[in-house]
Amino acid sequence: MEAMAYGCPSTSAFISIHNMASWMIDRFGSDEVKHKYLPAMIAMEKIGSYCLTEPSSGSDAAALKTKAVLDGDHYVVSGSKAFISGGGENEVYVTMVRTGEDGPKGITCLVIDKDMPGVSFGAQEKKLGWHSQPTAQVNFDEVRVPAANRVGGEGEGFRIAMMGLDGGRLNIGACSLGGAQRCLDEAVAYTKERKQFGQAIADFQATQFTLADMETELQAARYLLYVAAAKVTANAPDKTRFAAMAKRLATDTGSSVVDRALQLHGGYGYLMDYPIERFWRDLRVHSILEGTNQVMRVIVSRDMLRQ
Repeated sequence: MEAMAYGCPSTSAFISIHNMASWMIDRFGSDEVKHKYLPAMIAMEKIGSYCLTEPSSGSDAAALKTKAVLDGDHYVVSGSKAFISGGGENEVYVTMVRTGEDGPKGITCLVIDKDMPGVSFGAQEKKLGWHSQPTAQVNFDEVRVPAANRVGGEGEGFRIAMMGLDGGRLNIGACSLGGAQRCLDEAVAYTKERKQFGQAIADFQATQFTLADMETELQAARYLLYVAAAKVTANAPDKTRFAAMAKRLATDTGSSVVDRALQLHGGYGYLMDYPIERFWRDLRVHSILEGTNQVMRVIVSRDMLRQ
């Protein structure tokens, strides 16, 4: 994900969301649902979206209202999901729905196909960045979804969603690292070539100190993210705390590094002739999605105070 983001954070993030949706089916789905979806998803013949956020529930994801009522061997699903990457284009929607009581224990995970009757999409959102991928509202109007498409048991959806987000947060952090590394490399090359006051701007100590800080902060964020990834892989008890810390640091640092890279380019950094402005726009949303960075602080502090 980090390497792909060196070229385009938006495309890398789009693939990371597909990766998360596929992982959730693989990790928690029955053999039937895995055989039904994973061969085409692994080959990316079909691309998956992750549907949790709703128009009225963002950070408070457990308040979601999209409802699924069991009717024989099908769930009847009604509701809407907002800001869905791949909305309207992707074929598979791993969706969190309410099958029971209010709160996290009443949430279940279903896999819904684009072509199921009753599935529709809003207009494509006009975004600051992430222009390489579609984003739209997904609407469900009494969609009949086979009960066999359930991932995990009834009431397990929120736990599955949160476990998926541990990996999703690492991937979004990695996208920030890759994008920021590209902009740092661009800044080094540009400051060595650009001359002012008779010398390359890389020869000024102010430039050198800025580049040194960018490198130091980016490397620190990278290694925290790698430690967090190892903990998630090992299913360590503190994996969620480290994933949240790494996501918060990597996305904030990525945006900060790109902002300074743009500044070092001066007016040219603001032009679309240079790649910096695209990275600046693309990385801004990373501190919002997969849980805002304010929510990351809540996760970390709650885990600390639970000790």
